[in-house]
Amino acid sequence: MSQAPARPRLRALHLNRNPEGKSHTLINAAAAYTVVAGVVSLILGMLSIQHVAVTILGVTGMIVGLLAQMMSATRAERMVIVFGIVTSFVGMALGFGHGGFS
Repeated sequence: MSQAPARPRLRALHLNRNPEGKSHTLINAAAAYTVVAGVVSLILGMLSIQHVAVTILGVTGMIVGLLAQMMSATRAERMVIVFGIVTSFVGMALGFGHGGFS
């Protein structure tokens, strides 16, 4: 009696920034803050409103991102963090261009 070949199971898409199985919750939280602060500062900086908040978000996003970059362990984490650092820098520059902290 021959058996039918096993059908491959469809696996759900699983995005994991930590492929070695270790949990990096602090670095993941810092990466998330960096991305959120960068995107918000970029959007608000383009709209040229709330330049003080834009500048603060850009500066803190860059600082947290640079610290997280030094502690990151995987390539995927570094890619997310660099995206956040770049968006934070552009948002901070737009904030300074519109008046900065004053």
